[in-house]
Amino acid sequence: MFSMKRIAVFAAGCLMAFPAIAEQGVNSTSVRFAQVAALEGPAAALGSGMRVGMLAAFAEANRAGGVHGRMIELDSLDDGYEPSRSIEQVSSVIDGNNHIGLIGSVGTPTTKAVQPLATKSNIPMIGPFTGAGFLRDPALKNVVNLRATYDAETAAWIDYLVDEKGLSNIAILYQDDGFGRVGLSGVTKALEARGMTLSAEGTYTRNTIAVKSALLEIRKAKPEAIVMVGAYKPLSEFIKLSKKMRLDATFVTISFVGSKALAAELGEAGDGVIVSQVVPQPWDTSLPVVAAYQAALTAHDASAEPDFVSLEGYLTGRLAIEALETAGADLTRESYLAALGNLGTIDFGGFSVTYGASDNQGSDSVFMTRIRADGTFEAITPSS
Repeated sequence: MFSMKRIAVFAAGCLMAFPAIAEQGVNSTSVRFAQVAALEGPAAALGSGMRVGMLAAFAEANRAGGVHGRMIELDSLDDGYEPSRSIEQVSSVIDGNNHIGLIGSVGTPTTKAVQPLATKSNIPMIGPFTGAGFLRDPALKNVVNLRATYDAETAAWIDYLVDEKGLSNIAILYQDDGFGRVGLSGVTKALEARGMTLSAEGTYTRNTIAVKSALLEIRKAKPEAIVMVGAYKPLSEFIKLSKKMRLDATFVTISFVGSKALAAELGEAGDGVIVSQVVPQPWDTSLPVVAAYQAALTAHDASAEPDFVSLEGYLTGRLAIEALETAGADLTRESYLAALGNLGTIDFGGFSVTYGASDNQGSDSVFMTRIRADGTFEAITPSS
């Protein structure tokens, strides 16, 4: 007869022998990811858009039998685009140890707050929805970025406004936090390379639409163009107020804004607003990856409409799936991290990403677009 002591030792031995089955979001039939992002508040369209795109990619893989027989699952937790809440949610994910990794986070200030926690715990961070430079540090072996940097986007703005359009009086509105200051830095560097400076600066507080005082300050400079680094609700408020005050300027903003949400908020006032993008047009089905995305999106949610954010979410999901395939059937967090570190070049079908030993950023591509009067988007080509 087994003694209670021997039974306890046997049970402990079983737990030690099968850690991947008991924890880290992996068992014989499923693998689970966690998303911590804004699902409510002024940036909600970003977290929700990333979520629906990732779910479309995961459902597409699950319909084909999953990855090595495992169904892919996603838990999404709301941080309201506030760093303190993001820390709470990510800490709960780490402490729970029920997820193989974090995926599709949203925002520079929130991601900056939680990246050290994830890196210390050696938990993967896949496809953060931010172009902040600190995440591109090659020392961050647990971080894999999909999108181009904010420096690349802001450089593309100045290339277009100054080199193509010949404008010289450029002002900036930015969110008064790490995200906004990254954008400010990129614009400043691009202008300084041409011997130029900003004509005016204005800021607003994150998660508010209090932009009027910034507008009044910027208007004094009579700018030809105003570049903007922020979320869709405050930037929409800024543009609408500017047009009411008859401020005649070209408005340019960044991919993080949430293009479709911005166009919807602006309505007719959106005509001519320029938005830089880091993924292709989500309606261009001549690209195989966009055709696949649209089919996956419809299969997952017939009411969902294509947009830039959910396309980025879909690509992020496909990236995570690629690493699951590479990691093999004997999946652990450690084998998954190793797979993420050896991705090389992946062609999704008209959109490619490339990673190297000291390069954790997949794409450098930036696409300039313009909102039409009907709220749709057109690509900006040279001289357009």
